[in-house]
Amino acid sequence: MEILWWQILLLSLYAGYQILDEIQFNTLNQPVFAGLIAGLIMGDLKTGLIIGGSMQLVILGVGTFGGASKIDANSGTVLAVAFSVAFHMNTQQALSTLAIPVASLMVWMDVLARMTNTFFAHRIDKHIENMNYRAIERNFLYGAIPWALSRLVPVAIALMFGANVVKPVVHYLNTDLKWLGDGLTTAGAVLPGVGFAILLRYLPLKKHFPYFILGFMITAIFTAIYANMNTIGTAVTGIKKSFAYTESNIPMLAVALIGLALAALDYKRHAEQPAVSAQQQSTQQQHEAEGEIEDDEL
Repeated sequence: MEILWWQILLLSLYAGYQILDEIQFNTLNQPVFAGLIAGLIMGDLKTGLIIGGSMQLVILGVGTFGGASKIDANSGTVLAVAFSVAFHMNTQQALSTLAIPVASLMVWMDVLARMTNTFFAHRIDKHIENMNYRAIERNFLYGAIPWALSRLVPVAIALMFGANVVKPVVHYLNTDLKWLGDGLTTAGAVLPGVGFAILLRYLPLKKHFPYFILGFMITAIFTAIYANMNTIGTAVTGIKKSFAYTESNIPMLAVALIGLALAALDYKRHAEQPAVSAQQQSTQQQHEAEGEIEDDEL
């Protein structure tokens, strides 16, 4: 299967739009949405959601502060979905060989877009001195052009000319270099765990570790229960054909609602506590930031 011209056009336009969405509207600029849209365009929604969801987990703990640049997970997801569907590439392999490297390389395009925008920023400063409001608005909108092109052009070039590179690489990874392809597939499966580890590093885990343990145990128990139910249902279906059984998995919405209920209870408990003085509150916040208080610190 080849990537058609209209698919290249739509994927490139979305790549240009998603960065504008990220800095302005914040609606469809997450990797899971990039995977959804790319999957719809390529005609394989399942592959799009798997790669997009995996990429979303990888960047769970990745953030940016101030004007710092970060990896462009959306562009990496778009290219990984496109080539994975076109060349029947393993989704985990596409994640490790395409999505992550492309997302990392796109940092340079982010820096280029920021540097290019300084031209319009200086023009705006000049028009502010002249009180030319229409020119200020016009140059503000012009700033969206380098941002969009910084994603649209690289993605379009990769989709148009990257097939000649990706196709033989995929072939070698699945034949002569199968050991390397299997290793990259395993690495792609582990990458979401890295995202969770980064996220846990920044969460106040010491303060809320009981909820972390409780959530882990609830998920583990539900997983065991549903796995055993599926096993029993399959066995009974094999014995008695008239027995109707539909296989079901752990409802993640139920786990999320349990987490929401625990968060609401914790918020209510803190809201009902009597107000403390400003000094006590400052001391408490300092202790929470430093971690647990040892006996010799009391």
